Amino acid sequence: MTTKLNENNISIVVNNGIQWQEIITAAGGSTNGVAGQGYLIDTTSNVHTINLPSSVEKGDTIAIKDYAGTFGTNGVTINRNGHNIQGESENSRIDTNRASVELVYVDSTKGWIYITESNVSVLGPTYISATGGTVTESGDFKYHTFTGDGCFVVSSVGNEAGSNTVDYLVVAGGGSGGSSGSVAGGGGGGGAGGYRESSGVASGCYTVSPLGACVSALPVSATTYPISVGGGGSSVSNPGTPPSVNGNDGSNSVFSTITSAGGGGGGRGLCAPETNYGAGRNGGSGGGAGSGGGSATGSASGGSGNSPPVAPPQGQPGGTTGPGNNIRGSSGGGGALNAGGSTSTCNNAGDGGNGATSSINATPTVRAGGGGGSTNGGGGSPTTGCGGAGGGGHGGTDGTDDAVSGTANTGGGGGGASDTYGYTSGAGGKGIVIIRYKFQ
Repeated sequence: MTTKLNENNISIVVNNGIQWQEIITAAGGSTNGVAGQGYLIDTTSNVHTINLPSSVEKGDTIAIKDYAGTFGTNGVTINRNGHNIQGESENSRIDTNRASVELVYVDSTKGWIYITESNVSVLGPTYISATGGTVTESGDFKYHTFTGDGCFVVSSVGNEAGSNTVDYLVVAGGGSGGSSGSVAGGGGGGGAGGYRESSGVASGCYTVSPLGACVSALPVSATTYPISVGGGGSSVSNPGTPPSVNGNDGSNSVFSTITSAGGGGGGRGLCAPETNYGAGRNGGSGGGAGSGGGSATGSASGGSGNSPPVAPPQGQPGGTTGPGNNIRGSSGGGGALNAGGSTSTCNNAGDGGNGATSSINATPTVRAGGGGGSTNGGGGSPTTGCGGAGGGGHGGTDGTDDAVSGTANTGGGGGGASDTYGYTSGAGGKGIVIIRYKFQ
């Protein structure tokens, strides 16, 4: 045994008669450290973790050595196992080749401290540092909010013990509602913009929607990541002559390898002498089908959601209208979690599908709701389609009101237009990108 002084010049007894163990060939697992032992670790093929003892006495020692000179490629995590390391309640990480360290347990305040360090440039946790967008701190975490195009600039990357991955929410622009014709019909609601998010585990385990529950955070490097925030599809008007017009698709939002597709435009309503109302357009979430009056035949489908396909799905389909004539209420656009409402009866339009809730910005917020379908009462009591929760706009009603646009920076779909000349559909809501990580 050897007597050493700790950083407070208090004499402690160090049991440093290290007994070196057989070489550990790392396979991604862990080793339970025992006081008085040393560990030669070969990380040529994988990372490794050393778990410090949970039951300790002052003077206990553990030693670690890079056997193959590969810690810089596959590092070793030192799991604190309930005790501080260097006074911090964080695990440590060794990320330099040929490193060797020796730790001694001092007391409950400092816990384990390093008494020997060789070829070590990084010990303990380090964190991501970045700029771009509107930056907000929430405890030990930062989130960057982009409501328009910009750049997420990573100046330095931390390690696994601190942070080297980011959580994200990427919502595309919503589609606009469709226009209607002159025969008691209506345009379908616009589909919500595609909705993609990670699980939140890497940056504080905040609440996410079911869509992000099993999705890993993204690794980042010290570089610039261009951010695209998709715009909503522009509104359309009743042209008064055939053909009526489908709603416009929203635009994509992009961060790194994540692309969320713009929402599909709502289907057009019937305009005589046409005999078919239009299907909704495909997109992140699909647009709802249009509707028509007495000359209509057949039916129309909602646009497909999750187009192009990703897993988990980024959105749901729009509602279906029909079959048959005199279906004066059109269908709702799809939302992130629910399909748009379908309709098969006179007057009553379909609601937009509901969006998803995330607390990535420290506040539970619903985004990516579908637009509601429009209706023509034809002398009855029309029921317009409500916008889906998460920024979807409600549909228009003949002779009463215009459709409502999707809410900005939610990716909500716009409402469909009623059949009276001059009435316009709701535009799609612009998307949003939010990036979150631990910074201390």
